[in-house]
Amino acid sequence: MTSVQAALWVVVMLVALALIFDFMNGFHDAANSIATIVSTGVLKPAQAVVFAAFFNVVAIFIFKLSVAATVGKGIADPSVIDTHVVFGALTGAITWNLITWYYGIPSSSSHALIGGIVGAVIAKAGASALVAAGVFRTVAFIFVSPLLGYLLGSLMMVLVAWVFRRARPLKVDGWFRRLQLVSAGAYSLGHGGNDAQKTIGIIWMLLMATGYASKTDASPPTWTIVCCYMAIGLGTMFGGWRIVRTMGQKITKLKPVGGFCAETGGAMTLFLATAMGVPVSTTHTITGAIVGVGSVQRASAVRWGVAGNIIWAWVLTIPASAFVAAVGYWVSLTVF
Repeated sequence: MTSVQAALWVVVMLVALALIFDFMNGFHDAANSIATIVSTGVLKPAQAVVFAAFFNVVAIFIFKLSVAATVGKGIADPSVIDTHVVFGALTGAITWNLITWYYGIPSSSSHALIGGIVGAVIAKAGASALVAAGVFRTVAFIFVSPLLGYLLGSLMMVLVAWVFRRARPLKVDGWFRRLQLVSAGAYSLGHGGNDAQKTIGIIWMLLMATGYASKTDASPPTWTIVCCYMAIGLGTMFGGWRIVRTMGQKITKLKPVGGFCAETGGAMTLFLATAMGVPVSTTHTITGAIVGVGSVQRASAVRWGVAGNIIWAWVLTIPASAFVAAVGYWVSLTVF
């Protein structure tokens, strides 16, 4: 095998690894899209995952590739990116995803990937090779997205409670069982639109680094877009039932009206972040919205201990995945 062929096979392997991460992202984050609609009994789990996967893929026609551009060009200096950095980044992200999935912790696949990129880049070239503005925006939204989800979820709950204050509870429940299909679809659109683009961004980064895409191109090759959206949709269809239970029942018990408000608040946050090109965590967003809905009912409706454990997972995600990514980068130097 010639050196050119060997280099091509490394690129193919890394693209495949990125698509595995994308599949795992859908698998890991399926709970974010379907936990509320399953826990309120509006859809059965098998129906919910197909429903969510459909809207994950439909997002390809809705959103511009702003998040992909941020990940591909806005986190690290493109000149330091190579196959070893990409391998380290994906290794860090996938490892953290597997750990948190196994223990049923709703952590962020998004921040695991960003942490992976940061760790691998620092291992190669030091912190100066990072794009400070892109990293800062991403880290800031670790706090902004759940707070915004909390605010919008709680405001939706207050608004709905006021509008329907004279309606019979049974009637309200019936209406919001139907409306929750709309809110869950919107949330799944936001999930697909933001999360699939992160993998598009890292594949684009890889293709630019290896000469298979031009650094002056305004968008990545079409095949990367289609493959990434399909991969996240398939991952969502296989679902992550361990995390569904935490998101749908352990934080707070939801009725259809609460599920509608949480999903709507979460969807609004994701749409805004995607339009701004910020790679946010769908996990952080929907958790904040669910807590917001629960706290409007009464503070004791939220199991704050569970929410606290989730927050610890958020805090650890970037440094943990960055550490594994740095190790992955050093290991790759001896492998290929």
